Amino acid sequence: MLETLSSLISSHSALGVVALFALFFYIGLFTLGGGLVGITLMQQVLVKNLHLIDEEMFYNMVAISESTPGPIGVNMATYLGTELYGVAGGVITTLGQVSPSIITIIIVARFFAKVQDKPLVKAAFSALRPATSGIVAVAAANVFVLSLLQIPQFKETGNIADMFNFQAIFFYIIGLVFLFKAKIHPIFMVILGGFFGVLFL
Repeated sequence: MLETLSSLISSHSALGVVALFALFFYIGLFTLGGGLVGITLMQQVLVKNLHLIDEEMFYNMVAISESTPGPIGVNMATYLGTELYGVAGGVITTLGQVSPSIITIIIVARFFAKVQDKPLVKAAFSALRPATSGIVAVAAANVFVLSLLQIPQFKETGNIADMFNFQAIFFYIIGLVFLFKAKIHPIFMVILGGFFGVLFL
């Protein structure tokens, strides 16, 4: 089934457009806890299951989506859709990503006031908070590992020194020092990160 879905999306047919919308509707529907949760789900579905893009391209998209204005999950959906289907794909995936939230908000706005004090509702929210925190932590760890470590290179050579991207680690430490000691505004850190990444990495 996954191979069929991947082939359908890659075909750039009318059915492929529908499949692309449905795929991002699914991602948007189960994105509980914010954009980073959506990124984890996108990675699982688009990279590991469907193989529509590779790991490096995916995390380049994450970096760009985090550096541009707007919710990161929506930015990622727009970016991925544009990569797969052009501008029309960006519109399709964005609509697919935000539609479940819009529908859910309308329903919640209608009924939440009546059920917010119910024990089951309170219990559900109590369970969601730590679960989504864990998913966000996994997404952050994945970005960290891909940015600072070179696992594929280490697997090829077996040399522990090949595991570390020393240039990236150096700039990461410098960035932390500037962020916390010099108290530079985060937007300047994003700009500097992009600048040094283009020049040195």
